[in-house]
Amino acid sequence: MKEKALETKNLDLYYGEAQALDCVNINIPKHKVTALIGPSGCGKSTLLRCFNRMNDLIPGCTIKGSIFYHGGEITGKSTDVVDLRKKIGMVFQQPNPFPKSIYENVIYGPKVHGIKDRKELDIIAEKSLKGAALWEEVKDRLHEPARGLSGGQQQRLCIARTLSVDPDIILMDEPCSALDPIATAKIENLISELKEKYTVIIVTHNMQQAARVSDYTGFMYMGKLIEFDATSVIFERPNEELTENYITGRFG
Repeated sequence: MKEKALETKNLDLYYGEAQALDCVNINIPKHKVTALIGPSGCGKSTLLRCFNRMNDLIPGCTIKGSIFYHGGEITGKSTDVVDLRKKIGMVFQQPNPFPKSIYENVIYGPKVHGIKDRKELDIIAEKSLKGAALWEEVKDRLHEPARGLSGGQQQRLCIARTLSVDPDIILMDEPCSALDPIATAKIENLISELKEKYTVIIVTHNMQQAARVSDYTGFMYMGKLIEFDATSVIFERPNEELTENYITGRFG
């Protein structure tokens, strides 16, 4: 496996008394696309939210074990969560543009982090929109409302907003589930391009999508990571019977 971007060791997570993650050990390779698959409620999105501490926002959530990013442990109180979320950005299931212009959406993060120079913000906006394969579609209407864009364009705008703060890792929680097939294909193509510069982790219920876009795949079931390997191995010759049953539709 390539150089690690993230690593968990014996990661447990509880929502109150209910255990959502059970001793998860995973190494996420750098500059690759990693997909997390499994049935609803298996812990995929919960694990994804651990990587940038989004679960901190859920009352009664308790985490045990360790998560390492650049060799440093990120679950402790000493971690600067704002900085962590700048370096490990997230794109959600539903496109969630702010009620602002396209331009203001993209430069929101850089402004929050202290960049005020208009020329610099203009450069960031263009670079981020190009990185999200959206620039050519919106360059002549940057100051129009973002919510006037199509669903697929809104999702790419949210990706541009994530790119604007120069992240290291991009987390995507079912980013295509609300999109039509054409918009989904554009997002999938974009994911393949993004791994040249970023590490991408995607949660998806769509196994065909995981097979198309990912280099590595983790199969989760009832809070456990059942198997993690190269995507070709998971889909063509999995080691675990449970994985094979899920992949082939014999699950139950």
